[in-house]
Amino acid sequence: MCGYIQMPRLPSPGVPGDIALETGLQKALSIMLPFYGMSRLVAAVLVAVMAVVAQSSAAAHAETRLETVKARGYVNCGVGEGLAGFSEVDGRGEWRGLDVEFCSALAASIFGSKTAVKFRNLSAADRFTALTNGEVDVLARATAWTLTRDTELGIRFAGVLYYDGQGFLVPRGHAITSVLELSGASICVLPGSSGERGITDYFGQRKMRFQLVTSEHWDHLVRTYAAGGCTVLTGDLSVLAHERSRLAMPDEHLLLPETISKEPLGPAVKAGDEQWFSIVRWNYMALIAAEELGLTSANIDSMRSSSMLDVRRFLGLEADLGAPLGLARDWAYQIVKQVGNYGEIFDRTLGQGTVLKLDRGLNKLWTKGGLMYSMPLR
Repeated sequence: MCGYIQMPRLPSPGVPGDIALETGLQKALSIMLPFYGMSRLVAAVLVAVMAVVAQSSAAAHAETRLETVKARGYVNCGVGEGLAGFSEVDGRGEWRGLDVEFCSALAASIFGSKTAVKFRNLSAADRFTALTNGEVDVLARATAWTLTRDTELGIRFAGVLYYDGQGFLVPRGHAITSVLELSGASICVLPGSSGERGITDYFGQRKMRFQLVTSEHWDHLVRTYAAGGCTVLTGDLSVLAHERSRLAMPDEHLLLPETISKEPLGPAVKAGDEQWFSIVRWNYMALIAAEELGLTSANIDSMRSSSMLDVRRFLGLEADLGAPLGLARDWAYQIVKQVGNYGEIFDRTLGQGTVLKLDRGLNKLWTKGGLMYSMPLR
């Protein structure tokens, strides 16, 4: 005996997937079970195969983040207002800072225009939710890369844009040049913070004496330090640089060269879109690679005549490295032409020519004793 089974039509990409798929499979199961004694196992296998096919079809038609960004016409970048050197609004109402310029570079690589970006001010409390909800395409808010953030929040970090860490600000008059000379010092620190734990661990391991001067309010701690109420002020190096710039006589205060903790700050994206993750990661790599290759916003056009294969690859002259990313052939060229390399960005946002006057330190290229290292663009 033979027969014919008319299978229920599976949902089209425009139908709400979960509801339509579940309904279709239920119908399939109800038809196949009684059909000439078909076993439940056989029916279950067929339904499972149908589910895989349907889900694969829906995934194939899902819009990628790159497609969404291109259709919108600009990148949505999550930043934080008032983060000196990273993201802040200047007197003309324009965003400035390391994180801001990273997003401008991303816009340049996608649209060929660094202005094709809009910035959204996010608080520390809502930054991750805004990213996972799709309200922003990339989070570039001086955010530290940690294991729990990288594994429990549904986000992925693309790289380290700035190696920060707990540092110390001291008056030059104390003639202190190293953290190891701080035994017996009074230290202004927020109570219960990672900074307090860092002091306890670092000084305790080295049998160095210390006295904590605490306050629940950071501004009060800064005023206490400025008035001589403690020997040193401790916090993230980038934050201390900002506070130094606001003191009455900034040059009379010194940032000690050591850091006693790791705070790697970098851009993050929502997990699940490998293409978008790769775009953001390789934009980051391109900024560093450009500095490694000696490519700057000033010489990028003249370097078109270079015979160096790595340079010609970077410029899109010898290979189309943009194709696997879904970008134009000259994507990396556009980054450097319009924004510059990593060193250029650092110098104008955090470096010695800014009010923060931060040394490159760990943020130097690996060839100069730092940690900045690009994977090969080839």
